Amino acid sequence: MVTLYSSPSTNCSGVFSSYSNSSIGFYNYHNNFPISSRKFGSHKISLQINAIRMQDGAVVAQPSKTQDETPLKKLKDGILSKEQKHTFDFDSNKDKSTVSITVVGASGDLAKKKIFPALFALYYEGCLPEHFTIFGYARSKMTDDELRNMVSKTLTCRIDKRENCGEKMEQFLERCFYHSGQYDSQENFAELDKKLKEHEAGRFSNRLFYLSIPPNIFINAVRCASLSASSAHGWTRVIVEKPFGRDSESSAALTGALKQYLKEDQIFRIDHYLGKELVENLSVLRFSNLIFEPLWSRQYIRNVQFIFSEDFGTEGRGGYFDHYGIIRDIMQNHLLQILALFAMETPVSLDAEDIRNEKVKVLRSMRPLQLDDVIVGQYKSHTKGGVNYPGYTDDKTVPKDSLTPTFAAAALFIDNARWDGVPFLMKAGKALHTRSAEIRVQFRHVPGNLYNKNFGSDLDQATNELVIRVQPDEAIYLKINNKVPGLGMRLDRSNLNLLYSARYSKEIPDAYERLLLDAIEGERRLFIRSDELDAAWSLFTPVLKDLEHKKIVPESYPYGSRGPIGAHYLAARYKVRWGDLA
Repeated sequence: MVTLYSSPSTNCSGVFSSYSNSSIGFYNYHNNFPISSRKFGSHKISLQINAIRMQDGAVVAQPSKTQDETPLKKLKDGILSKEQKHTFDFDSNKDKSTVSITVVGASGDLAKKKIFPALFALYYEGCLPEHFTIFGYARSKMTDDELRNMVSKTLTCRIDKRENCGEKMEQFLERCFYHSGQYDSQENFAELDKKLKEHEAGRFSNRLFYLSIPPNIFINAVRCASLSASSAHGWTRVIVEKPFGRDSESSAALTGALKQYLKEDQIFRIDHYLGKELVENLSVLRFSNLIFEPLWSRQYIRNVQFIFSEDFGTEGRGGYFDHYGIIRDIMQNHLLQILALFAMETPVSLDAEDIRNEKVKVLRSMRPLQLDDVIVGQYKSHTKGGVNYPGYTDDKTVPKDSLTPTFAAAALFIDNARWDGVPFLMKAGKALHTRSAEIRVQFRHVPGNLYNKNFGSDLDQATNELVIRVQPDEAIYLKINNKVPGLGMRLDRSNLNLLYSARYSKEIPDAYERLLLDAIEGERRLFIRSDELDAAWSLFTPVLKDLEHKKIVPESYPYGSRGPIGAHYLAARYKVRWGDLA
């Protein structure tokens, strides 16, 4: 017998996207483990059901035709996927399943500023399971109360839902505990395992480990967690933060080492940009609006730009950055992932594997990046308004002779039928004039435009442009040509603007909230698969090696400027003007 609950709409999972009197909601742990019920409403329904995974990845329920068809028999018949073939008792799952979340590296900045606040936001929204426990694990000596005090300083409640904020914080902090240990000690992880079991209290346990630690100790932590602190019966998943290596070879070595202790479906490689609202909206914008999909090709699009800029430098934290540089830190992962989502063909379904398959096809179709199509820069000190801003090599954690780029621009091409000849331009940099991340789609000029004379010789002034602003002030706007009211024929460019803050009163969730929830639910759509990672590194590794072996000196640009002049020449080579400079 299965206990189900009718549920209203919720933002916690796509499964609960709408409400109807006949809707049935599941709280679905996708992976190798049971499907359990979860109460999102007050109306309780009891049915005997068979669970069926549909083509789009959803799980639906239908009444059983016979009373003696058990879930185990259905599993053996192959209705559910191979990785889900476990015997389970539907009746007991609601009360007996639990999720234990361990933040490895709990004393670090990422954990304090992003992971714990995201977990609290999920709890505040009612998106976490009924039974859950959060453990911080790090080398620092700390008590449970000290961890709670540290975490409490970074927790905030939703602007649009302030009720019971203090009470919710107290309830959340009561679920937070701490264990001190070394990252390479199986004994310390075995002690953690003992504590986890005490809090799991005999329930069916699932465990999530978030590795918020430097990449050089990933493998030790994974080995110890896998051998000494894995779930005995439920699923065990590990979230791995970038960077995933420095090049193809080191990335492959890291993947190979992880797979000694974990299966691919246990590894969740996180790129937090994929969890941003406007990035996730890319496929919705394209595939659910008829006006865009027919235009999404070389026939109508002249170029596509992916722009990332920060208005601050390394600020005393250049040691890590100097080892990787802006190409590895931003372009090879954040911007390339967005490009793959933008350019992919229509997937068979919204299932994670179908989407990731299409992204991999895009990456494998891309032309190898050449050194001639890359510009690198490094910011220098600059005085503005009486304030002196230090250069990159003025940072005490950076070598004085460092050639690590803090800015890069590149032109990439996808050699397939849809995008042949369309330049995809990337630009990323630190210490620039503004902080932003956006996608700019510049359409072709109108053939035989009757109003060309109104724009003069600069036809770019008449170019339609679709802008998707990822951050800050999330927005989607389309630049069109419009007649200025009056007796004359004067044209200007106007924006059809969807500004999220004006249209939606609800606060936009942080990317880490979405990704943590997906990891708990086993949804892999926004995480990076190993072959996807291999394809991404194969594009950038040759040019990264050329830059380092040939000791290419980056072009200097002043702190707070728009970047090196070379980026403009690169765009001009392909008859493109950077959209953010217009």
